[in-house]
Amino acid sequence: QVQLQESGPGLMKPSQTLSLTCAVSGGSITSYNYYWRWIRQSPGKGLEWIGSISYTGTTYYSPSLKSRTSIFRDTSKNQITLQLASLTPEDTAKYYCVGDSGPSFSFDYWGQGTQVTVSS
Repeated sequence: QVQLQESGPGLMKPSQTLSLTCAVSGGSITSYNYYWRWIRQSPGKGLEWIGSISYTGTTYYSPSLKSRTSIFRDTSKNQITLQLASLTPEDTAKYYCVGDSGPSFSFDYWGQGTQVTVSS
């Protein structure tokens, strides 16, 4: 049973870089054919995919966010990290990490999410 838990700062200032960590338990982030994703949800924009990293370490990013986004992993800690640079108030959202047992966007496993507010 895969379980995910997000952590990181809840309040950020414009222009700063957000760093969120997803701790994975119950399964290895290097397990064959697994994909690990970051998504966010806000009242104005709904559910938005940010990016993914595969079990081999290949990354994929949303075209609208790719210039500001970096996703990487720490296999020794079984963690996935999201970094989102040049924050603006429009980045205010609840951020989730999601796991899939294959390349399709099934969103099999969800973390509880963490609220991030960008404000000066």
